[in-house]
Amino acid sequence: MISVRDGQQHILAQVAAAVPPELLPVTRALARVLATDVQAPFDVPPADNSAVDGYAVGSGDIPSAGTRELAVVGDLAAGAVFGSALRGGQALRIMTGAPMPAGADTVYPQEVVERVGERVRVGQIAKGANVRARGEDVEAGGIVIETGSVLRPQEIGLITSLGIWQVEVHRRPRVALLSTGDEVAEPGTPRRPGQIYDANRFTLRGSIEQCGGEVLDLGIVPDVREELRLRLREAAGMADIVLTSGGVSVGVYDLVKDVLGELGTVDFWQVAMQPGRPLAFGRIGATTFFGLPGNPVASLLTFMLFVRPALYKLAGRRRLFPPTWQARAMERLGKKTGRREFKRGILAFRDGAWEVRTTGPQGSGILSSMVAGNCLIVLDEDRGDVAPGELVDVEPFTDPL
Repeated sequence: MISVRDGQQHILAQVAAAVPPELLPVTRALARVLATDVQAPFDVPPADNSAVDGYAVGSGDIPSAGTRELAVVGDLAAGAVFGSALRGGQALRIMTGAPMPAGADTVYPQEVVERVGERVRVGQIAKGANVRARGEDVEAGGIVIETGSVLRPQEIGLITSLGIWQVEVHRRPRVALLSTGDEVAEPGTPRRPGQIYDANRFTLRGSIEQCGGEVLDLGIVPDVREELRLRLREAAGMADIVLTSGGVSVGVYDLVKDVLGELGTVDFWQVAMQPGRPLAFGRIGATTFFGLPGNPVASLLTFMLFVRPALYKLAGRRRLFPPTWQARAMERLGKKTGRREFKRGILAFRDGAWEVRTTGPQGSGILSSMVAGNCLIVLDEDRGDVAPGELVDVEPFTDPL
């Protein structure tokens, strides 16, 4: 068996570089991965401007003590420009976002002044107060968003603030998804005795889409060798990754690994981990293949550990793995040495420290444990039982962008 870390490294070494880019309008680029740096063509803001509604003045007119009256020479709305320079003894009523006029470097908020007719009485204030400096957000020529970044609403907003309306992003990796086995029934159809409804395909479909992939849902394949061979060959011709669940163990009807060997190559098919030991990885032609276990927890866990990083690499992301940190175990955790174990946990911050406990029974068929939990408790191969109070590694279910 291969270790988890070696398996991850081997997969990433085999996965091709990022899929080709495409040009999209920013309105369709949310959650896509940037394929080229975004460079600022000009300063943002493009000129010094007022941060408040108030009165723009030159710092030479700020009284050192007491108050002073200034003549109000006009009103300046956001989006307009004052056509002349302020002289000593003058103030300009200015709205938030309006560019500072020549001769002014400070703004009094309207709440702190007294306006009487065409004059305004002002007091002490710091020079430069309430002015947004040119380029304080973005400087012209700077890289504002790097290649490999996932575009969130804030990135979209920053891009459009530069006047850019389309961006080059990587296309979504295409994943052909199949469930295998005569025991699996389609939700919404009658279920024969001995059958279970297909949960894996829908869990994996959501996981693929959450990672930014495009799903080609090919349904359920029965335990018939020739049909499985045909469906896998077809899947490989239309996708970057072929992903199956079930049929990768050592049972008589576990056909996936054998058929994969006939169609392509099997790089490895067992990983020293619990749950999720039976995992087939290989290729069908130029297409990457993952055969995940049939147990629901093992299927989702192996997706998170092995398929998700591969999808991220194909999608062009810079970071492929989620962060990990340590928390105090709040209960005894049984553990066998020689394999890496992943327990579903509930992570919380209490009394100034992180603590974690399991969700309860940890069987690989208990999908509700993934619903109840928010993290994985990761116990390395050489670790044995964990006593309450000991520190353990934890990894969040959701990978922050």
